[in-house]
Formats: sequence, C-alpha cells, structure tokens
Amino acid sequence: MLKQPDIYAALPNAAMSEYFRRAGDRLAEESALLESAIGSILASEGHINNKAIILWLIGALESTDDVVTADVIRKTLEIVVGYTMDDL
Repeated sequence: MLKQPDIYAALPNAAMSEYFRRAGDRLAEESALLESAIGSILASEGHINNKAIILWLIGALESTDDVVTADVIRKTLEIVVGYTMDDL
C-alpha cells in the first residue's frame, strides 16, 4: 500500500497544517479543496504561501455557480485567513 504524500508539509504555517491534518472527516471537503489549491499553486509557482492560497480560493469562488461548492470555498478561505498573520 502506497503512503499518501503529506501535501500539508508545503504549507508555511505549521498551525494551519496541523489543523487540517487533525480535522479528519469534519473538514473533508475543505481539505480536498486545499489540497487542490496547494497542488495547483506548487505546479504553477513552485512554492506556496498564504497569499497565493487566498488568491487561488478567491478565484475559485468567483468562478463557481454552485452554492454548495461556494460554501466549501468560503469555509476554507475563512480558515486560511484566520491562520494568516496581518502585514506589519
């Protein structure tokens, strides 16, 4: 059995990474969305940061017409923003 790579290891914020790792089924849809965002950003930019994740999620939110998907994106965005430090 192949072990899944830890996509959350790419996150710059250890607390957010741990939050998603421990969320389990409670945030299954949000975790899947965040994994998609991370994979897409890493493929296009080669590195990850919270700003890139936030911009990716906003783009996804703007491009969906599905109410349920929009709710998942909003919840994921809320979590990421909550773990993002304000600019000093």
